[in-house]
Amino acid sequence: MNIDNLKSQMRKGMLEFCVLLILKHKAAYASEMIAALKEAQLIVVEGTLYPLLTRLKNDGLLAYNWQESTSGPPRKYYSLTPLGHEFLGQLQSSWEEILTSVSHLQSINPNENL
Repeated sequence: MNIDNLKSQMRKGMLEFCVLLILKHKAAYASEMIAALKEAQLIVVEGTLYPLLTRLKNDGLLAYNWQESTSGPPRKYYSLTPLGHEFLGQLQSSWEEILTSVSHLQSINPNENL
């Protein structure tokens, strides 16, 4: 089994959650989101991010507005909608459940009966 492929699939599965987390407190444009994801070692390219942003917008989870930039053309800033905040709360609950489950499995002593 190829561990790099599995890691890539896990990252892709978490990307939506991570984008919503980035936008939880403030609006951001795509380059800012990519930088934040890279800083968190979740490498992503624009070709991956833009379709995701479009889908999240079409699902009513994100909104955007154009803002002038001092260093180039206007930028499209994305933000969470009320539905996006609600959905993020549900994702955070699911994440906590997964963490609890995995932590439990990691703590199993192989010498104990299951």
